[in-house]
Amino acid sequence: MTIKVALAGAGAFGIKHLDGIKNIPDVEVISVIGRDLAKTQEVADKYGIRHVTTDLADSLAIEELDAVILCTPTQMHAAQTKACLQAGKHVQVEIPLCDVLKEGEEVLALQKQVGKVAMVGHTRRFNPSHQFVHKKITAGEFNIQQMDVQTYFFRRTNMNALGQPRSWTDHLLWHHAAHTVDLFAYQAGSPIVKANAVQGPIHKDLGIAMDMSIQLQAANGAICTLSLSFNNDGPLGTFFRYIGDTATYIARYDDLFNGKEEQIDVSKVDVSMNGIELQDREFFAAIREGREPNSSVAQVLPCYQVLHQLEQQLGG
Repeated sequence: MTIKVALAGAGAFGIKHLDGIKNIPDVEVISVIGRDLAKTQEVADKYGIRHVTTDLADSLAIEELDAVILCTPTQMHAAQTKACLQAGKHVQVEIPLCDVLKEGEEVLALQKQVGKVAMVGHTRRFNPSHQFVHKKITAGEFNIQQMDVQTYFFRRTNMNALGQPRSWTDHLLWHHAAHTVDLFAYQAGSPIVKANAVQGPIHKDLGIAMDMSIQLQAANGAICTLSLSFNNDGPLGTFFRYIGDTATYIARYDDLFNGKEEQIDVSKVDVSMNGIELQDREFFAAIREGREPNSSVAQVLPCYQVLHQLEQQLGG
């Protein structure tokens, strides 16, 4: 059975999904949705996608459509996820699931009602580097004492990863912190019981904090320190230091190093070295097997509960 998919949001991240799906057998992208019809048509032509629209509802009306991947602006995620589920389609929504906790809770309630696969793009669960560490933890060979994480970008203007103007504003807490808050609880194997945050000045044009610091503690005692910035003029991305009882690991996207900066071979951890592709493979496998995926809405909702608590602390 070929799974027929629609992709909403043909920007920088949507293209990463299209590139990953090319490597997955028996999956076909049959529709692409974007704000700018001409730009979306260009992407469709490059990837051989026959249906192009600016309205998600047009794609959801396609009877043969099985699933949707949403790579749209944060503020649209929850409503669009609900629209897909109500249309009887499986859905994977890029991180974050929501930027208002109540909306995320509504998505979970609807998913339970309709029984379709609903998954959130918490890619760090799938990167080979973090999978390697997770396997050590589940084998009882490594226990986290502390995670030290830096999420750094240089984004003083509203540009995307391709250097193009964004139609929406990114957010350190609800988007970028969500990766680490979820990963910490997932890797610690223990729920977060303490969370604190402080933020720097609000940007006069973007209306968001450009710097933030977060402390977390899991029920088992493990701690996490997370520093986030849109002001960092240097290497971009998120860098994770796992300090454990038997080793130290440093993860940079799909690559992994030990505490002495010696690279660890993670090429045999999974069938690909591409975290986005592995995330998509899990989505399609869950659909085929009729099971809950890793990074399901139900599994990641506690992350958004913590983000909500932190927003309340920050006076949001």
